[in-house]
Amino acid sequence: MPRQVRLLMAVALGAASGSLLRYLSSLAALALFGSGFAWGTLFVNVVGSFLIGLYSTLTEPDGRIMAGPILRQGVLTGFCGGFTTFSVFSLETFLLLQAQAFGVAALNVAASVILWLVAVWIGYRIGVRLNRLKGS
Repeated sequence: MPRQVRLLMAVALGAASGSLLRYLSSLAALALFGSGFAWGTLFVNVVGSFLIGLYSTLTEPDGRIMAGPILRQGVLTGFCGGFTTFSVFSLETFLLLQAQAFGVAALNVAASVILWLVAVWIGYRIGVRLNRLKGS
């Protein structure tokens, strides 16, 4: 099988897995917390930000985990891309604004951006620490 086809299949498989897990996470958040706030979207985007920071650091050229480009793109572009969602975040924020829930919409935007950045930073920092353990 040509390399390019394997790469496309890895991204597609990762995206399908990430999307399914995102959907199930949203259902769980809706059942647990109700529909008053976008908990499911916030959760998947924070966890996805952490995972992309951690995995990209661990699999960089000097990283602790040897991952080929096909696996790396399958996880980073496919899984993390399918798991996280900017489009749903945008829609939910728009719907909050449309419902004139301005405070909740502002909270959604502020909490999301801050938590996403903190999560990717934590993932990166853990990845750097794990990379330092290389060979031990």
